[in-house]
Amino acid sequence: MASVRHIINSRWLFHLSKPQIVNSSLLRLFSTSSRCMTIMPAWVIDKYGSNDVLRFTKNASFPIINYPNEVIVKVFAAGLNPIDVSMRGGYGAATLSMKRDPLNIKQSDSEFPLILGRDVSGVIMECGLDVKYFRERDEVWAAIPPWKQGSLAEFVVLSANEVSHKPKSLSHTEAAAIPYVANTAWSALVNTGGLNKDNCSKKRILILGGSGGVGTFAIQMLKAWGAHVTVTCSQNAERFVRELGADDVVDYTAGPVEEPLSALEKFDLILDNVGGDTERWALNLLKPWSGAKYVTLVTPFLQNTDRLGIADGMMQTAATVATKALKHLVKGVHYRWGFFAPSGPALDEVREMVDAGQIRAVVEETFSFSQVPEAFDKVEKGHARGKTVVQISKGGDDL
Repeated sequence: MASVRHIINSRWLFHLSKPQIVNSSLLRLFSTSSRCMTIMPAWVIDKYGSNDVLRFTKNASFPIINYPNEVIVKVFAAGLNPIDVSMRGGYGAATLSMKRDPLNIKQSDSEFPLILGRDVSGVIMECGLDVKYFRERDEVWAAIPPWKQGSLAEFVVLSANEVSHKPKSLSHTEAAAIPYVANTAWSALVNTGGLNKDNCSKKRILILGGSGGVGTFAIQMLKAWGAHVTVTCSQNAERFVRELGADDVVDYTAGPVEEPLSALEKFDLILDNVGGDTERWALNLLKPWSGAKYVTLVTPFLQNTDRLGIADGMMQTAATVATKALKHLVKGVHYRWGFFAPSGPALDEVREMVDAGQIRAVVEETFSFSQVPEAFDKVEKGHARGKTVVQISKGGDDL
């Protein structure tokens, strides 16, 4: 694990604290109860927009435990995903605002100031009264739901069900490369696709868009479970995905991928990270009348609610998915939508695979906490498969 040199998830990471073990200075951190702390350093946005809405502050509200099953985590490394760039611009604002305040008790724009960042690796500072599985000073990692305040801050509060013990073989920086894409891939393949380590052996899986964050994680997990994995990607990513375990690779830059894929044996499951026109032909690649599933992560759900409002958007979404599911069911295949779902228990299983050397994550480049806007810019421009980590001393003291 120590020799890994590439990050495999499509987002940028932020190293928030250098200590990797608990030392005397860190112990002093836990002698101060969160009840005595009211502010902390963080990157926030006060409105939706482009990179210029990002603002650093040393006066962000300190997170507090509101429910007995919550924990406060001292952030050592935080991950920035493409969804954070989209959320910065207002993507999903209607649905996420409703999730934060379902009874509409708070005034409008109550989500601001908003802290982005979906991945976290750090140390538990404080536990709620009902938390039994974790203790203070435990090293943990987690994927933060988009409706919660994120990890580009010194501390974050999470449900204990969303948190897992960090892999011992990874540093905090390496660990922050995995949780969000791991939970997304797990939700799509396991919860929606019905795959697991006991039934995956020899199944034929096609991953459309396999060189991105979710795709590269899915390749490794499926290979660890014994599946045969076919991947579409660009030519310059072929060697990379083969190193991760892909059995067959189709270059989408060489021409229409449906032609070479149609020449292969049909598949038991397709994971679509591309969307668009792929639905027109991809489902024909599945084995008919055998329980084969097409799971796409590219759905119009949040766009519908942003455009039409919550009620009309959900009705439009339900009608769309029902129509597509019925259309393909009569052809003998199952059409499904996949979504991110936070899960500490899923990360527990991922941790075992990481520590067994079956899944790897590597940091390719680092930034400082003061360079968070530059990291957003990097993510927005996109990289084929690289990841970048940002070094941050004690949650922003370097600013």
